[in-house]
Amino acid sequence: MKREVSEDSDTLGFVSQKEIIYNRLLPYESKLDAESNEILAQIKGNIGRAVQLREIWPGVLFWTRKLSTYIRLYGRKFSKEDHVLFIKLLYELVTLPKLEISMMQGFARLLISLLKKRELLSRDDLELPWRPLYELQERILYSKTEHLGLNWFPSSVEGVLRALVKNCRPYFPESATQEMLVEWRPLLCPFDVTMQRAIGYFELFLPTTLPPHLHHRGFKLWFKDLIDLWVTVQNLPAWEMHLVGLFARLANDNIGYIDWDPYIPKIFTRILRSLNLPVGSSQTLVSRYQTNAYDISHVATWVTALLGGPGKQAQTQLSGLFNSISSFFHPSNHGRWLMKLMKLLQRLPASVVRRLHRERYRKPTWLAPVPESHRLTEQDITDFVSSMKQSVLLAMFSKTGSLDAAQALQNLALLQPELVIPPVLEKTYPAMETLTEPHQLTATLSCMIAVARSLVTGGQRFPEGPTHMLPLLMRALPGIDPNDFSKCMITFQFIATFTTLVPLVDCSSAVQERNDLTKVEKELCSASAEFEDFVLQFMDRCFALIDSSTLEQTREEMETEKTHLESLVELGLSSTFSTILTQCSTEIFQVALEKVFIFATTNIFETHVAGRMVADIPCHPKCHRYEVLNDEELDKDLMWNLQLLSEVTRVDGDKLLPYSAQLVQILQLTLHLKSKQGYSLACSLLYYTLRSTALIYPIEYCSVPGGFQQPHHQHLPIKDWGRPGDLLNLAIQWHMPSEEEKSFVFNTLDLLLQNELKQLQRHVQGEQEMSRDDILQSLSIVHHCLLGAGSLLPPLRGEPVPELVHSMVQLCETNLYTGVEYDMSRQNYREVICTVIRQLLHHILDHSEDDTKSLFSIIKVINDLLHFRGSHKHEFESRWKSFSLVKKSMENRLHGSKQHIRALLIDRVMLQHELRNLTVEGCKYLTVHQNLIKDLLRLSTTTYSQVRSKAQSVLFTALGTYNFCCRDIIPRVLEYLDPTRTNVTQQQFKGALYCLLGNHNGVCLANLQYWDCIALMWPAIVRSGLCPTMYLEKPSVVRLFDDLADKIHRQFETISIDFSVSPPACSQTDNLSLSHLYRKYKKLVEDLLDCISHRNMPWKFEHIAIGFLSLMLRDDCCLPSRAVLFFVQSLNHDSLLVRKVAISALAGILKQLKRPRKKVSTKVSGNGVHADSMVSGDRPDNQWLQYNSSRLPRSQQDWDKCCFIEKTHWGYSTWPRKLMLHAPFEEQPKQGKTREEMTEQIIYDHFSDPIFVDQLIQYLSLEDRKGKDKFSPRRFCLFKGLFRNFDDSFLPVLKPHMEQLVGDTHESKQRCVAEIISGLIRGSKHWSYSKVEKLWAMLCPILRTALSNITIETYGDWGTCIATACESRDPRKLHWLFELLMESPVNGEGGSFVDACRLYVLQGGLAQQEWRVPELLHRLLQYLEPKLTQVYKNVRERIGSVLTYIFMIDVNLPHTQPTTSPHIADFTARMLSRLKPLLESEGEIQNHVLDDNTEEQDERTQAIKLFKTVLKWLMTSAGRTFSSALPEQLQLLPLLFKIAPVENDDSFDEMKTDAKTCLSLMSQGLLYTEQIPQVLSTLQEISKSSSWHARYTVLTYLQIMVFYNLFTFLSEPKAVSQVRALVLELLEDEQLEVREMAATTLSGFLQCNFLLMDKHMQAHFETLSKTQLPNRRRRVLGSVVDTIPSAELVRRHAGVLGLSACVLSRPYDVPTWMPQILMDLSAHLNETQPIGMTVRKTLSDFRRTHHDNWQEHKQQFTDDQLLVLTDLLVSPCYYA
Repeated sequence: MKREVSEDSDTLGFVSQKEIIYNRLLPYESKLDAESNEILAQIKGNIGRAVQLREIWPGVLFWTRKLSTYIRLYGRKFSKEDHVLFIKLLYELVTLPKLEISMMQGFARLLISLLKKRELLSRDDLELPWRPLYELQERILYSKTEHLGLNWFPSSVEGVLRALVKNCRPYFPESATQEMLVEWRPLLCPFDVTMQRAIGYFELFLPTTLPPHLHHRGFKLWFKDLIDLWVTVQNLPAWEMHLVGLFARLANDNIGYIDWDPYIPKIFTRILRSLNLPVGSSQTLVSRYQTNAYDISHVATWVTALLGGPGKQAQTQLSGLFNSISSFFHPSNHGRWLMKLMKLLQRLPASVVRRLHRERYRKPTWLAPVPESHRLTEQDITDFVSSMKQSVLLAMFSKTGSLDAAQALQNLALLQPELVIPPVLEKTYPAMETLTEPHQLTATLSCMIAVARSLVTGGQRFPEGPTHMLPLLMRALPGIDPNDFSKCMITFQFIATFTTLVPLVDCSSAVQERNDLTKVEKELCSASAEFEDFVLQFMDRCFALIDSSTLEQTREEMETEKTHLESLVELGLSSTFSTILTQCSTEIFQVALEKVFIFATTNIFETHVAGRMVADIPCHPKCHRYEVLNDEELDKDLMWNLQLLSEVTRVDGDKLLPYSAQLVQILQLTLHLKSKQGYSLACSLLYYTLRSTALIYPIEYCSVPGGFQQPHHQHLPIKDWGRPGDLLNLAIQWHMPSEEEKSFVFNTLDLLLQNELKQLQRHVQGEQEMSRDDILQSLSIVHHCLLGAGSLLPPLRGEPVPELVHSMVQLCETNLYTGVEYDMSRQNYREVICTVIRQLLHHILDHSEDDTKSLFSIIKVINDLLHFRGSHKHEFESRWKSFSLVKKSMENRLHGSKQHIRALLIDRVMLQHELRNLTVEGCKYLTVHQNLIKDLLRLSTTTYSQVRSKAQSVLFTALGTYNFCCRDIIPRVLEYLDPTRTNVTQQQFKGALYCLLGNHNGVCLANLQYWDCIALMWPAIVRSGLCPTMYLEKPSVVRLFDDLADKIHRQFETISIDFSVSPPACSQTDNLSLSHLYRKYKKLVEDLLDCISHRNMPWKFEHIAIGFLSLMLRDDCCLPSRAVLFFVQSLNHDSLLVRKVAISALAGILKQLKRPRKKVSTKVSGNGVHADSMVSGDRPDNQWLQYNSSRLPRSQQDWDKCCFIEKTHWGYSTWPRKLMLHAPFEEQPKQGKTREEMTEQIIYDHFSDPIFVDQLIQYLSLEDRKGKDKFSPRRFCLFKGLFRNFDDSFLPVLKPHMEQLVGDTHESKQRCVAEIISGLIRGSKHWSYSKVEKLWAMLCPILRTALSNITIETYGDWGTCIATACESRDPRKLHWLFELLMESPVNGEGGSFVDACRLYVLQGGLAQQEWRVPELLHRLLQYLEPKLTQVYKNVRERIGSVLTYIFMIDVNLPHTQPTTSPHIADFTARMLSRLKPLLESEGEIQNHVLDDNTEEQDERTQAIKLFKTVLKWLMTSAGRTFSSALPEQLQLLPLLFKIAPVENDDSFDEMKTDAKTCLSLMSQGLLYTEQIPQVLSTLQEISKSSSWHARYTVLTYLQIMVFYNLFTFLSEPKAVSQVRALVLELLEDEQLEVREMAATTLSGFLQCNFLLMDKHMQAHFETLSKTQLPNRRRRVLGSVVDTIPSAELVRRHAGVLGLSACVLSRPYDVPTWMPQILMDLSAHLNETQPIGMTVRKTLSDFRRTHHDNWQEHKQQFTDDQLLVLTDLLVSPCYYA
């Protein structure tokens, strides 16, 4: 199909980039080149003109939409030069600074589709700058004004921007990486939110596809730094996911160029941790691990890229990963983690298939290929498939459904069918036999469908595959079962899939005729004799299904709706049936045909199904001609024959022509039957007859072109099994309407349609009476004629509606050729129908509006008059959907390049034809359309609600089709809402509102993003509240208005006022349009204010108007002063809702009025050291930033000299090249203006007025929702704005209020003063020193009072207040505040609660300052250390949390200096010395601390109190810090082990439960290889402890620790053997509980393949279990019973436990060693306890887990063993 390039460029005049290949297969493809060239020329010319004229709207927007439609129809059918120019132009457009968001999104989506196929343009063809995109992202995603309501962005914008950057990334220049690092490195401060932002930008922007010779300018600049950062970070901060995404992409784009080997164990350990699998019984999960887990698709990409290569290390680890988690896939296990596992299972094989396709089958492109040394070999693939096989087979029966497993199998079968398919077959055959487990059948069948193509194709890999096909098909037949719908459906799908892939031809004769067949081919040929048998049996099954169909009796008595399930089965039946008949050879088809014919003619049914099946019979039953024209009821026989006939005519048009005269005769007789059922059948007969002759469609869909008629010695059908269709010669046979067929259609219309139209016309003119039924019948005939012949009728013609929109570019419609030459000499029935129907409609609406059935019919006709050209959009969409599904289930992703089966390819070509048929983008809006739309509007506001809703949905479709017609229709809709009109009924009012609301996916008239439309619409909606007919008491109307307002608020996006595109070439027009749009904006604001101030306006509408007004705030121009006045006054409105809106609005207005401040760029260097080193953390050059009480600015002079840096992250990492700081105070615009100098006098006057402020404070200190109120950021923004813009002007008025509020302990009063104070502190950022000093003199006493009055309800608000006040502020500016907070926070005054609160507030302030206040942290720690022995729990918890924050800065990250903040190590050392009494003491540590502080407290009690606080600290820091301080924690471990309880006792002892939680959290920590020896030696020490509790807890700790660091341990063989020794040692512990726990631990380790079950281990256990027990001495009665077990018993029990651990480690299969061990165990069944118990429990567990697949597992045992086992497992009968 790739015609020679020269020929291509002859017809087109250029070499096309990549066109849609299916266009070449259309029957009219010869005309398409000329058409596409013409359209492309139009697009290029008009976009160019519009850009020159700087007319973004409507010009550029209109023609870029045309370009995206062009791409949808023809693909990228333009030359490379054009392609590059289009991209560059759109890139310029997207990055225009003042572009409206909705347009930006439109341009961005088009740009994405132009860049999508990156192989078409190399880096030499195109280079795009990265900075404009970064600025766009910053402006929109991190907008400074969006939260204040000055900008409204749609929610989809983030996704669009991400996709845009992703597609531009390959074309960034080679210098980009370096520039990005310079730009974003300064943001890397791990304690700050900017870290997330910087790493997010790295992930999104860093280019990873540079060619190998440029790698030193690409990833090599950053790879080492970032991977070190990733390795050292431990507790999954949110930004780690971005890093993983970046690494996955890097690995995938540069396979073979990066050595990942040193990191592989770490990567797999983290992947395993990220799955959050449950381990052990009492595990406490860190909440952060669940929210911040890795994205599975990144994991799959990364792992796939690591496979292969010389090292093969990744595959070993991957096998380890699947071995360790495979038991989680078993269907009996279920939990939150399952979805992740299933996703991994489905994504990984798909990802490997993609990689293999890229290495072996993809055409080479400009992207660097994978080096030979790192390509996947056959061995790699075998290893990969084997490692996943076990898990996938378990997941087939998962609770979440078998879909994921089926997709995984489909991809694995492409890689290695011989490994994957046999085990699936082994599960499928028994599942087909069993009747009791339908779930098993549906699961296996859906998996078989997935591997169908690999099975049938066979190939060298799996030659015996095809031989399974017939047995499978024959066994599947019983699944067609009328009693089980789901089974029935999956069986139909199964049969259809297999028969689509295989021609059903009997080639058994070929065995004799040919002698060149292989053994398998001979087998297949002989087997294919069964096809005929299969088809006949299948038909019997189907007939039985039809017989038992529940619709038999019911349909005739009454019109019942078929249930959803029944219609599904019916669909499945008919499609499977037609697939089978399509794929049959002629002989089998004849036999089948006779069978169907006999069935259909001897039985009379009333179902569609049988009729559909008969549709393949090209012969006619005799039609009975009864004189039945006037009977109401028809006899069933005639009905049945009519039904058959109407279905039979669904064949190719040329086959119908010989019978045309008979058909017309029958139609004339039957169309006017009285019975409704009769004439509707006749109508469908008419429709199918016309349709078959008038449409273009493919005639056949067999899997081989030309059918199966060739003799076997030339072509053997079995060679075609599963063969893909060949795109280059599909040889589609099309049905194109011939001249005879066209004339037949038009003659039929002349005969049948003409009469109906004349009759209707006479009725309208009053010359002829027609009953409603007659009208309905006529309309039905008209509609079916229109549907049948729609494709041959030319579209409506007429005059265009004059200028709705002014444009300097022509906006014309594109007409596509769809294979029909319209015959203009004939009458255009579309126009005739249009005229008559409109007359009839007006007649009905005027005389009999309640004839709803006719109105429904008319609405349908109008819809088809406007849009129907042979196919309906919704049908097309559902076919497209089902096409994609089938394609997905049968595609071959490995070989790629459209290797689909022929039927699918034909379907796709047909869909391409329909797409051309349906494309109506930017149609001319003609007067004909205008009239029909007016009619629809009238119908949308009639009396009956059903008529209204049907008409509305047609109206919305029409509005989306024609250019700018909404502008024409809006005034007409608004007439119904006009309060001056008195003749509007309630129904019209509601109808009009629904028209404004729109449907969920179409146009919403109320919210068109144009000033002209909104300026009409919004005031009209509000004014409708004044209508005399306003039915506000009707809930439905109220709900409508709510929905309308809600939708407008949801969908509103900021609309530009300024469309200017700089260079000032045509500045006059710009200024004109600017002032003209600004005038519209002002007018709208004025109108809304007029509405609000209207006396009679109901409150509901006043609120709606205020809501609209709040959407009018913008960041590019100020709100008109009248509106400002309104909002200021509304602060004291009676309604809470209005007050809330006013607070937000005023915060926004103050932002608009903010005075610009001068900034200067500073080159930072501290102490003369130039700041360019690559070291983060506390360095000499950033020391001056830190808080130092000896150098605080305490005078005007110091203050002016001090260089304040507000943002916390500056200086922690590298300094930016240019740091923009505020210029010194003298150079700034004047602060503290007098009233005369102000522009914002309105606000000043109100806030200087004590009465106004008094009222405002009263309102602000009211309770809103009891118990649910929180600190309000909106109010904070309001006060911040006031103090920022007006300095301290309002303090005198507010001060008394603040003092009064702070003295009142009521929650709402305290909250109000907290909001004012935080706004005040943040607003004073640029005040002069004198003002700031006065401010603090006033604030300090207030804050002291506040802190002493703090209550349980308000401490959160004060915390937020101080944290908000300190955020992004230089700590030296706030030194008064910090010194105040540091004044003895824990002094016991006011009780423990006030202490805890003070600490909380202090923590809020310090946490915001992060690394800049080391001095304060040291002071705080010194202050707290003596107080750690607190009695009160709440203070202890708070201190724990504060300690976490103090040590948060002590991180161990790469290239980071040790911090000057406190270090954990020193602190721990001091704590340990104080905890000595506990460490040295033997025995249990009881929590016997009396809570009365008596004097004589010994050291030990003090130590216990201290330890409780330390526990709190360990618990809070577990999930929060970046790196866990391991050596320090290890020193505390022995203590924890001593205390942690073993059994879950209910007696609540805080210390014990805390210790347990701590251990659980610590055991989940991430370990590095160098730390493992330390941990193990500590554990070994503890395991020798005298307390058995400690020994027991060692085991539980070990379980979790090993599993969560599995691959790190496995990479250290020494560590593995140490763990093994430790477990085996504890297996022989004297305490029974410890032994049992050791056995559980051992079986867990065996199960996740951490330890291997080898001969040596088995022998060890067997020897132990044979230890001789000493003889029992006869005890003297009454002697003391010896309770300590003898050493021999312990060893013997240990052996038994070891063996039972081995058995329990394989819960779902039976390895070869298991039968023998079970036999060994059974010998110990009746020994002394605890041995007998252990054996019994093991056997019962074995039976429970192996019960499901016992038939399979039985094979592993010999007969004798089975006898013994059955004896043991079956309980003896009581009566025996």
